[in-house]
Amino acid sequence: MMAIMESAFDPRWGEAWNRKQLSDSLLMPHNQYRLIGADGGEPADDTPAAGFSLIKTIPGEEELLLIAVLPEHRGKGLGKALLQQFAQEARERGAEKIFLEMRANNPADVLYRSMGFEPIGKRTQYYKAADGSRIDAITMALSL
Repeated sequence: MMAIMESAFDPRWGEAWNRKQLSDSLLMPHNQYRLIGADGGEPADDTPAAGFSLIKTIPGEEELLLIAVLPEHRGKGLGKALLQQFAQEARERGAEKIFLEMRANNPADVLYRSMGFEPIGKRTQYYKAADGSRIDAITMALSL
């Protein structure tokens, strides 16, 4: 997951988590992750993953903490497949809404909106870019 994140997240935005943040998150009982292979299925033991999602489950709602697809596998629908899997599993667990947060200039906004996510809030100047500039965070939700 670290290799995917380090390759997928542009360092100028400062979004990638460090190894400790990721490993601590994976130890939390309400957090789950999913891996996806380049073919859209689960990666085989001898095949590296092409992407992942990390979610937090809370009774009645769930949150997408991280999603990443390796740059060389973008445009194949893997991000959409991870989001669809997240929504389906959240629905099966009884969630009524799912949430995510992104920086305001994130190109994944197009994908999130195509899946039905709608903006519900903004954190002004929440993210700090590598050049010191500040970027708003947008909170989005999808009713299941």
